[in-house]
Amino acid sequence: MVHGFLLVFLFSFIISTTNIHASNQTECTSLMAFALTLSSPLVNWSSFVDCCHWKGITCNQDGRVTHLLLPSNGLKGGMSVSSLSNLTHLTHLNLSHNSLYGALETQFFLSLNHLEILDLSYNLLSGEMPFSLPPKNIQTIDLSSNHFHGAISTSFFQQAWNLTSFNVSNNTFSGYIPSSIYLRSSSSIRVLDFSSNEFSGNISGGLGGCSKLQILRVGHNNLSGSLPEDIYNATKLEELALPLNSLNGAISARIANLTHLTILDLYFNYLSGTIPLNFGKLSKLKYMALDFNSLEGAMKILIRCKSLHVLLLTSSFDSEAMPTDDDMVDFHGFQNLRMLSLANCSLTGHIPGWLSNLKNLSMLFLAFNQITGLIPSWLGTLPKLFVVDLSHNQISGEFQKQLCRLPMLMTNASRLDNYEFELPLLGRSKENPSFWPRRLPFYQGMINLAANNICGVIPIEIGQLQLLRELHLNGNNFFGEIPDQISKLKYLELLNLSTNHLSGELPLSITSLNFLKEFDVSYNNLKGKIPTGTQLQSFDASAFEGNLQLCGAPLPNECKDIDADNKNNVDQDADNECDELPWFYIFVALGFIVGFWGSLWFFCS
Repeated sequence: MVHGFLLVFLFSFIISTTNIHASNQTECTSLMAFALTLSSPLVNWSSFVDCCHWKGITCNQDGRVTHLLLPSNGLKGGMSVSSLSNLTHLTHLNLSHNSLYGALETQFFLSLNHLEILDLSYNLLSGEMPFSLPPKNIQTIDLSSNHFHGAISTSFFQQAWNLTSFNVSNNTFSGYIPSSIYLRSSSSIRVLDFSSNEFSGNISGGLGGCSKLQILRVGHNNLSGSLPEDIYNATKLEELALPLNSLNGAISARIANLTHLTILDLYFNYLSGTIPLNFGKLSKLKYMALDFNSLEGAMKILIRCKSLHVLLLTSSFDSEAMPTDDDMVDFHGFQNLRMLSLANCSLTGHIPGWLSNLKNLSMLFLAFNQITGLIPSWLGTLPKLFVVDLSHNQISGEFQKQLCRLPMLMTNASRLDNYEFELPLLGRSKENPSFWPRRLPFYQGMINLAANNICGVIPIEIGQLQLLRELHLNGNNFFGEIPDQISKLKYLELLNLSTNHLSGELPLSITSLNFLKEFDVSYNNLKGKIPTGTQLQSFDASAFEGNLQLCGAPLPNECKDIDADNKNNVDQDADNECDELPWFYIFVALGFIVGFWGSLWFFCS
């Protein structure tokens, strides 16, 4: 009896093993067929080895393939989905960051009915989204950064009850954003990313029912209309990014319901009106981009958002006055602010003193306004400031020597390298590298004072800013010689001193600036020979033109003996411009008064 039982057990085991082997062999054959469609070989994929031991392959206890994970493996070739149709137990498919092309075939989702994770992002795939429905177990679909086009069918999401993340960004999808995804996945969806496509029309209602929605990105499309009211019911939202559309209307006061909101990115729309007073309740808000809209009086309200790290309001106001110290009475806000942009808002007034309280401020952009007055000396005392852009204003006076003492730009070369990563984190990590709704320009040490009325000499203290990468002083009234200390800016990549009244020769030490990518000293009163044997000869002649006594390559004129006594009269006039310019107007006014009363006395007598 015992022997009979053992025989039955052994027979059953042999049959079971044979079936497992047959199923495994079928799946291995399918995988090999997929590999043969690629122009790049797959390391260690061999028909002599069980495919469960191949790179990127994981099998379950029954020997069935469950995971095919080959991201960033240099795969090239046509995406033959049919060759994978026999992988009926596949739950995870990740072929992202390769060079696969072709379309998703109609039966793709139907054959892989156990699929939970699908990531084909960053490839060269094209065609329309198949009308076939994803399997009911699907949780993540990432088709971003491909060449898909056309509309997404409303039936596509009919079985997507468990979908948590759907990303089709950076394609050319068009039509309306299907509202069916809100209905079918309302209880599970956490991430929706439709950004950088050609979707149009209004954002349909239904988002408010997505009780777990954390990230909504629909930027860089052709959307219109106003923000749907029920979007403020999605109270778990952490990121709301709808930039580069044609949305209009006002931001509702109901936005205060989004107490988990960390990122609000609405730049480049047609939003108008006043910022809601209860914005201050958004205690977790760290990144806010409302630039290129038509807003009013936002600064006095946004000051209450004490967690803000980044505030971008470029081109958002029209001819408002810069908030003064009186406007910001009892100032306690913006203590965590790292980046502030109020550029191109036609702001009037002076640079206000309340900015001196922002001890964490790293980047300040006030360019393209109508700001007057002097550069405040306290600007050079802000401990973490390393980008200052005051260009294209009406700022006068001299270059403040205190500005040459910015702690972040003095010595310790590792400081900025580390701080660059500290500044934009705001929750970004290796696990979540795309946390930012839009990539900000990278700045690492910049002073931009271009196109103002600043005069005087360039202070020799400029050499203290050893970590400076960009220096823009063009379009001002600087005179005197270019200080030799500029050569100490050993990391300098951009130097623009054009359109001033600078005189003398180019200092020979400037040849030690080995990292220069852009250089311009045109339209000054420089003379002598351009130092040779350096990268200065690699710049275009236009970088030196407008200096009548400057010679040598890359300029076409050869150098001749220059009379040392032949000094340009314009230099002499410019040397005293800061001091004499007010007296000129005084003498003109006195002359007018004397002439007027003299004429009046003549006619009256």
